[in-house]
Amino acid sequence: MKRRKLIFLLPAFLLLTSCDVSGELNSETFLAKLIPNWVSFVVQLAALLVLILIVVIFAYKPVKKIVKKRQDYIESNIKEAEESKAIWKENELKSKETVLASDRTAANIVAEAKANAVIERNKILEQTQKDVSRMKLEAENDIARMELEAQDKIKKEIVSVALDASKELLGREVSSEDNNRLLEEFIEDVKKD
Repeated sequence: MKRRKLIFLLPAFLLLTSCDVSGELNSETFLAKLIPNWVSFVVQLAALLVLILIVVIFAYKPVKKIVKKRQDYIESNIKEAEESKAIWKENELKSKETVLASDRTAANIVAEAKANAVIERNKILEQTQKDVSRMKLEAENDIARMELEAQDKIKKEIVSVALDASKELLGREVSSEDNNRLLEEFIEDVKKD
């Protein structure tokens, strides 16, 4: 700052010290040169003030405005950068929260899918066990029915063989009453055994 003032004051010193040094230097001229002419001094001082005023108006103020604009521009860029950084950090936090929330949601979905799979598996196993039990019961019923049919066939076969044997033994034909009576007796004997 002091350097700028010195640059502005340098022309003032040059104007004030401009003297005519031609000729001899004696005590009168020396004294006249040592104390300047007041009229000349005032004119030079006025010229200096006008020059300083012109420099201030046409150089200093515009340069000061340009520097102020530049300073404001830099400050606004710094503020914008800070705001952008704050927004970026906020968005980063939001994105991290979103990622964590989506991870939690995904974990919940996976857990729910596993639970549903276990429930579905249990239902399928239960249904399969019911089907197996039903099929087993049907098979047992079929086996029991087939046994009864086989027993009936065997009984009829035995009755038929017994009738044929009794015909041969008795040598005559057995009536239907005899046939029924023999059949019932035979069935009773088979049941007892």
